Amino acid sequence: MAEAWHIEPLDKRRVCQKRRRFLPGSPLPLDTLPAEWRELLARWVLRGGNSKWDTLRKDAGVNRVQLADDLLNWLLRHRWAHVVEHREHSAWWPKQVELQQLPQLRAALGLRNKDADAQRWTEIRADLAEQLGDTLAPALLALDDLPPARALSRHDLITALRRWQLTQQNGTRRDFALFARGDTKALSDAEWNWLESLLDLAEVGIERHTPLLLIAAPFTLHLPQGHLDLAAAPDFAALTPASIASIDGLCGTIKHWHLIENRTSFDRQAKRRATDIAIVWLPGFPPGWWCEAMRHLLSLAPAPALLSCDPDPAGIAIALKAAELWQERGLAWQPEKMSVTDLAALPARKTLSDVDRQRLAAIQTENALPPELHELANWMQEHGEKGEQEGYL
Repeated sequence: MAEAWHIEPLDKRRVCQKRRRFLPGSPLPLDTLPAEWRELLARWVLRGGNSKWDTLRKDAGVNRVQLADDLLNWLLRHRWAHVVEHREHSAWWPKQVELQQLPQLRAALGLRNKDADAQRWTEIRADLAEQLGDTLAPALLALDDLPPARALSRHDLITALRRWQLTQQNGTRRDFALFARGDTKALSDAEWNWLESLLDLAEVGIERHTPLLLIAAPFTLHLPQGHLDLAAAPDFAALTPASIASIDGLCGTIKHWHLIENRTSFDRQAKRRATDIAIVWLPGFPPGWWCEAMRHLLSLAPAPALLSCDPDPAGIAIALKAAELWQERGLAWQPEKMSVTDLAALPARKTLSDVDRQRLAAIQTENALPPELHELANWMQEHGEKGEQEGYL
């Protein structure tokens, strides 16, 4: 017995040139749909459910046009689609495909429901706004720019970062992926790139590989496995946090520590260092692992510090943060090569950004700002410029 197609004319001409064709009734299950057809149907559903037939055939690709034709016929006979057809040369040709029962179809294909996603994101966002601190607040604004489904899929990364911070975790990217999703390879390249665009991952304790503290010093380190003579290195040594934590003593004395933020400047100074100082690379805003490692070294070799950071608002903030380690032990510290004279003498300077100005305003409220850094902050505020120390150090 032939199936009773419903034919609905869509124009009023005597000889109809446009119609909608479908089988009335409830859709039948998708259980028998081949995997290749399901994949193509999912792409059609993601287009919104009402698309030109030419567009849907292109989704199948030039080598799978017959697959698209067969899938359309299957959808029509199983009551998942209506087709709008045009009459050309005495034959009817599909022009528009209208998928039916989209929420049910999405569920059957394992696709997300847009309205439900939007509602869930609204609820989750309200909770996130109350939980996130200043460091992660920009990530919430970035989530707002994403479609609800993608925001939901990535918000777990932000909540995992929050837990990572609260529990004072430090480690590699694989460590964080395991912490966040239970698998060391669970984050895609796109997700890592997205996180990097929002945050300084090192600042929240996530390194691409095992982090290394770079140091040039006249020390012989005592470790359970033996002794390590840092003075033998022609420039500097690189030590993992675990290696530093295992140091139970050292030989050698220094006049002071010299922390240098700019990597090029650090490399230069390490090669021509004096024999009575220890030079350490300060990797931007000091991450937790670096602070712990440096705190241990300070307990073994307490000495004053010189801090050399870029003459810009971030450089001042970095110096103040690193100086906290010396303040904890009641040791003296002072900025080095961060004067107005150093900045003004640079042949090339950069204009302060809005973020720079905001940071500068916060810095200028510091009560314990050393005179040299206070003068530098005022100069940058007045002239609207900043610099990089590799131009002179």
